[in-house]
Amino acid sequence: DWISFSLCLALPLQRIYYLSLEFYMGRTLQNTMVNLGLQNACDEAIYQLGLDLEELEEIEEDAGLGNGGLGRLAACFLDSMATLGLAAYGYGIRYEFGIFNQKIVDGWQVEEADDWLRYGNPWEKARPEYMLPVHFYGRVEHTPEGVKWIDTQVVLAMPYDTPVPGYKNNTVNTMRLWSAKAPNDFNLQEFNMGDYIEAVLDRNLAENISRVLYPNDNFFEGKELRLKQEYFVVAATLQDIIRRFKSSKFGCRDPVRTCFETFPDKVAIQLNDTHPALSIPELMRILVDVEKVDWDKAWEITKRTCAYTNHTVLPEALERWPVSMFEKLLPRHLEIIYALNQMHLDRVAALYPGDIDRLRRMSVIEEGDCKRINMAHLCVIGSHAVNGVARIHSDIVKNSVFKDFYELEPEKFQNKTNGITPRRWLLLCNPGLADIIAEKIGESFITDLSQLKKLLEFIDNETFIRDVAKVKQENKLKFATYLEEQYKVKINPMSMFDVQVKRIHEYKRQLLNCLHAITLYNRIRCNPSKSFVPRTIMIGGKAAPGYHMAKMIIKLITSIGEVINNDPYVGDKLKVIFLENYRVSLAEKVIPAADLSQQISTAGTEASGTGNMKFMVNGALTIGTMDGANVEMAEEAGEENLFIFGMRVEDVEALDRKGLVYNAREYYESLPELRQAIDQISSGFFSPRDPGCFKDVVNMLMYHDRFKVFADYEAYIKCQGQVDQLFMDPREWTRKVIRNIACSGKFSSDRTITEYAREIWGVEPSATAIPPPNLPRN
Repeated sequence: DWISFSLCLALPLQRIYYLSLEFYMGRTLQNTMVNLGLQNACDEAIYQLGLDLEELEEIEEDAGLGNGGLGRLAACFLDSMATLGLAAYGYGIRYEFGIFNQKIVDGWQVEEADDWLRYGNPWEKARPEYMLPVHFYGRVEHTPEGVKWIDTQVVLAMPYDTPVPGYKNNTVNTMRLWSAKAPNDFNLQEFNMGDYIEAVLDRNLAENISRVLYPNDNFFEGKELRLKQEYFVVAATLQDIIRRFKSSKFGCRDPVRTCFETFPDKVAIQLNDTHPALSIPELMRILVDVEKVDWDKAWEITKRTCAYTNHTVLPEALERWPVSMFEKLLPRHLEIIYALNQMHLDRVAALYPGDIDRLRRMSVIEEGDCKRINMAHLCVIGSHAVNGVARIHSDIVKNSVFKDFYELEPEKFQNKTNGITPRRWLLLCNPGLADIIAEKIGESFITDLSQLKKLLEFIDNETFIRDVAKVKQENKLKFATYLEEQYKVKINPMSMFDVQVKRIHEYKRQLLNCLHAITLYNRIRCNPSKSFVPRTIMIGGKAAPGYHMAKMIIKLITSIGEVINNDPYVGDKLKVIFLENYRVSLAEKVIPAADLSQQISTAGTEASGTGNMKFMVNGALTIGTMDGANVEMAEEAGEENLFIFGMRVEDVEALDRKGLVYNAREYYESLPELRQAIDQISSGFFSPRDPGCFKDVVNMLMYHDRFKVFADYEAYIKCQGQVDQLFMDPREWTRKVIRNIACSGKFSSDRTITEYAREIWGVEPSATAIPPPNLPRN
């Protein structure tokens, strides 16, 4: 099979294990054809059968096992690790139901279960021979022979393997997802009253562990089932890793390895956020309790093996589990965490004698009404490397979120700016653009995106300018046709396609976009005979089902669209469309068609963003704040080639300081167009059947807005005016587009993974293709 084939040939010095609770893979068919170089052959074969390959591709369900950026990043990383010839495995959960399907009913989001496995999944292979037990509950016994975790409840973890092909290099890695199965005797022994039926039905309790993905993005929900999921993936994966380590013969004369001295040289575990943080106490438990490794030695092995990626600085997103929940569910792990924390605090106390406040700030255990375990702190003390995902984010991590830890161990902290795979996000989704690039600079950019720099030579080449504009127009026409079929709304394909697609969240500030749409509408109404740059504003994204404000934002967008799209005075000068059920396969359609990409989060809140990179490489210009990877995009392409506006991080911090509190009313009073827009929302202009519908939104904006929408309104509206000016000069617009594409090379996930490999995992990527199976192997 592909697993043994790839790894036998690679003879890896080290295997990389990427642990993530989310893998947002999307569809697989077209991606596999692209990476195997079979797309044209398949297209021709399907055509000969009288069928249409695109129709076939549309039948495949998205594998939506992720919420947004974090899960999609994991998918891009798997593609890059295989393309770079690394012996890497993705480990996660095979959720029976992925991210919900979003329906818009009367302007409101309604969730539907995503039964993506309804017709089976042809890409996965069940591996029952590698099924493993995972333990929960029970109690801890300290005996002369060592510590024992006993009287536990067992759930079985069944692995399903999905192949991850590299790009034209005959490497195929594996994504292994675990599914929960009840053992045959599950709960039967509990039912001695003869209620056999009830006992069998109770098997669901065990199997619920892998039933559904928690639909929160950047928000921590402290449910026991979620903690079970986190331990389930970690416990099964670590058993698998250790089995593979023990049986591996490379560089080892013993038939089975018993010495763990070389474990960190052979194994690298990357924790994608804190969700797999239990890897740290679980590895300690296995080493100390099962393998009888000395505690200090085990701690050294654990730290050298694990590395942690931080994905957010928002306090509500940080995982802080109640100690009482651990006590019940994972009693041995709680003991280990307490012991690790004591060791850690003893060290801090020795270095900073008498600094009690520092001990409190740095403890893994947070005291209070409800004692909690701070999982981010656990990750930092238990890893040899901690990284943020864009330079500005990594600086915030060092100077703010983990400041004390950075002062203690500055060498631990790194930056790894995110990237996207150019295979899916250029070659697959925008073949027209990929073709004209290849005509000019050859095809090597597909595995070395920095080659796009060569396009700078063609920035004034009239033929190339015309070709780039033509591809964009074709993409727009195709997407306009799709929208007309889906939404029964006539789109002006000559209008500016102004796109903001991402999860709906206050910090991403879809509300700022709404205020701009209303301002444009009011200007058109005020002066209908004046010439306006026509725009189609598209906003898409899912709101977490329990996130009231995010759901209200969706209702506001759809309500604004309802009014604007049906106003005869506006015609095709302005349309506002909510893109329903935004997902990977829809992103592949909308991103190549976009003219303007909106990346407008409050400075200091978006860790990186990766949508911003997808738009850049696909020839959209960015309007955005100096936040996340926007900062590095502006650095690469030149700030004058993006539309940068609004407060910087230091401005936001200044507003937060005491005495300079953000006062929304001041902006409301001093900016007439802003006041008019807010009054319209407030009075029911956009919700005539329910005039008080948006009172919560207005109340939040006026009195509780953590993300300071009004503070950036004026600069944003002004910047949008500059966008209009440039759009009226198609040649100059396209020159800026070419410069952006040419300068997007840094944002390949190949570059990101190369940095992880060299600077965290200690391995060297390889560009050497493995010989195909039909050739003799040396």
